[in-house]
Amino acid sequence: MKIMVSACLLGHNCKYSGGNNYSEKVAEYTKGNEVIPVCPEVAGGLPTPRIPCEIVNGVVTNKIGESKDKEFRFGAELCLKKALEEKVDLVILQSRSPSCGVKQIYDGSFSGKLIDGRGVFAQLLVDNGIEVLDLEDI
Repeated sequence: MKIMVSACLLGHNCKYSGGNNYSEKVAEYTKGNEVIPVCPEVAGGLPTPRIPCEIVNGVVTNKIGESKDKEFRFGAELCLKKALEEKVDLVILQSRSPSCGVKQIYDGSFSGKLIDGRGVFAQLLVDNGIEVLDLEDI
């Protein structure tokens, strides 16, 4: 099986803070499968580390009020293209991310409050019929 995974979950230091979200659960779950790491934010040209972003009124915006929507959407499109080209069977994504959140994202107030919703990349995958799994569901 081909499984695309948020690169931060595999230990890649691509998180906004410069770190990662390495998950032993993901490592075990994907063992024996072809794994394709992606980070839509880095693919879209954003640096690591970077100012945290949330979706504010439908626009990905960083904590100091700058729109990063173009970068997020461009990176999401590039990663979607890769998923389609590779014919992935499943995509495992980092919870709550403005790119990769599957079930919930932060509400745009930068206060830590969660709302139901999807990140930019997660929504593109769903819209294109690709199965997505939230890290929390493993």
